[in-house]
Amino acid sequence: MAYGAFAGLRNLALGLVISTLPATAEQMTLVALGDSLTAGYGLPAEEGFVPQLQAWLRAQGADVEVINAGVSGDTTAGGLSRIGWTLDGEPETDAIMIALGGNDLLRGFAPKATRQYIEGMMDEVAARGLPVLLVGIDAPGNYGPEYKEEFDAIFPEMAERYGALYVRSFLEPLAGRDDLRETMREMMQSDGIHPNGKGVALIVEGIGPRVLELLKQAQG
Repeated sequence: MAYGAFAGLRNLALGLVISTLPATAEQMTLVALGDSLTAGYGLPAEEGFVPQLQAWLRAQGADVEVINAGVSGDTTAGGLSRIGWTLDGEPETDAIMIALGGNDLLRGFAPKATRQYIEGMMDEVAARGLPVLLVGIDAPGNYGPEYKEEFDAIFPEMAERYGALYVRSFLEPLAGRDDLRETMREMMQSDGIHPNGKGVALIVEGIGPRVLELLKQAQG
């Protein structure tokens, strides 16, 4: 499909999502729980993921405040340890996005452990009756095919089990580009791990429509 046609279909679908968002008198609150990718590591504050996502959502007509609950270096274990008091903060949370797991891979966590921590977070969210968007991550192949298969299965299976919205990978909008070398040069910081402001904008554009779906769920 030509890019122009794809963009037209995407914009049409986005318009349908926006048009079905019911009016609300109160600003919604979305918590973005994650690691350095969520926190905006290495970027000016206004170029980080959360500020760019909030600006994008508001440009689509969503009255929402996005809370930056990203902690650089955090793991799924850390996310589980802080999700309760994060959701107890002010203002009251209407929806949550969970984007953790990259540091589990860097530290070689057993997939079974990561699954248990993700499950614990999903249980906490379910107990509060909050809609959730779960953002996964693809394991590299250097741990072996069995590890990769087991780890990659965690996020889609948890999303299905809990009826959550799901995005395969935080970096998928960048990884899916045709010229990976050019993407690394133009969209990533010098560490090759974290996106620059331009890369974050592309990520937000890719994830944003799913976040709008999440907000629609939160409004009932």
